[in-house]
Amino acid sequence: MSQIKVPPLGESIVEATVSRWLKKEGDSIAPGDTLVELETDKITVEVPALSKGVLTKRAHAEGDVVNVGDVLGEIDENAAVAAVASPAAAQPAGAQAAPAAPTAPVAPSAPVEAAAEVRASPAAKRVAAEQGVDLASIRGTGRGGVVSKPDVVEQAPKADAGAKAPARAETVAGAGGGGATPSPGGAPRAPVAPAVPSQNGGRETREKMSTRRKRIAEHLLEAQHATAHLTTFNEIDMSAVSALRERMRERVEKEHAVKLTFMPFFVKASCLALQAYPTVNAQIDGDSIVYKHYVNMGIAVASDAGLVVPNIKDADRKGMIEVSRDISAIAKRARDGKLTMDDLTGGTFTITNGGVFGSLVSTPILNYPQVGILGLHKIQDRPVAINGVVDVRPMMYVALSYDHRIIDGQQAVLFLVRVKELMEDPASMLVT
Repeated sequence: MSQIKVPPLGESIVEATVSRWLKKEGDSIAPGDTLVELETDKITVEVPALSKGVLTKRAHAEGDVVNVGDVLGEIDENAAVAAVASPAAAQPAGAQAAPAAPTAPVAPSAPVEAAAEVRASPAAKRVAAEQGVDLASIRGTGRGGVVSKPDVVEQAPKADAGAKAPARAETVAGAGGGGATPSPGGAPRAPVAPAVPSQNGGRETREKMSTRRKRIAEHLLEAQHATAHLTTFNEIDMSAVSALRERMRERVEKEHAVKLTFMPFFVKASCLALQAYPTVNAQIDGDSIVYKHYVNMGIAVASDAGLVVPNIKDADRKGMIEVSRDISAIAKRARDGKLTMDDLTGGTFTITNGGVFGSLVSTPILNYPQVGILGLHKIQDRPVAINGVVDVRPMMYVALSYDHRIIDGQQAVLFLVRVKELMEDPASMLVT
């Protein structure tokens, strides 16, 4: 008998939530099969089988919070042959006409719907009940055809015009106590879904925060409470870098199959500025300052599950094309929910771009324990004085939030000025 345990989850992560079981008790298991998915504040971790056998016990249900090292279940390695040779397993080898008497004596009309419900995650079932969606009518995109919450969310607007929340998957996570009665859970086509907003005349709904959202909240509060948080601002004339990007964009896309955005320029400029002001790339460890002689550049990415910050390893040693390719790859993995722990750990500095959503100016929160984060914003045409003449230029406000415990105001301001100088003269980044 071998135990399935919660594996190490990565830097500073000690607990996770059992998100979804992919195997039932009694199922035959092959090495490498994914048994269960665990959700942390950063990623979804798949726990594979290390040996062949039969899953004899699931020690935790979906939704349970588990710690690193906890036992998730047990596999009987000696039961593999017995399971295959058992009458229940052997019956399909006989004629189809056999009425399958040894199996569970369930009413003939129930198995299809029951199977559909069994192969849906708890969150999917809750959302389906609230929105009146027939789970049996949904093609599951999860492993083994399991219907997941996003599958239901995608169908919900089509199934019920009264549904409001499905526009964002995150808003329906954990919803179950928002006024819906237990009865919809048993009926696949429950027309009672509109009863969800029955409390307070539909003016309020209540839903539990997902584990990931709670961890994000805790992490942000920790950053505010554990650091001497301060922000300094500057503005960048984006004329030169815009012209260079416009000139090179088509050629880069054709020759390297990657889109040239502004982010690689900011990554390169930040790496050079961090070399000039290494304290901004450092970290506090007790009463010591740890200086990092490399840059693992974190790029904040908005995903359906919340904000994540994967990082580009050794960004300071890479050219702009390679950085562009890496940014594209990690952004895709983030959107697809396929980030690894390596993607999300070891970052030394972070860039976040609120400008893509239209933000003109903001004060980004540190990605603790990092001590610096650069905030980018919307490029907007503004009149500026150039050599005594007013001209309209594409301008961007930039913000550096920093930990004032080790970064003095002078260093923070000079770091931001250096980024500004490099972005306003991008050719200098090629010879610096």
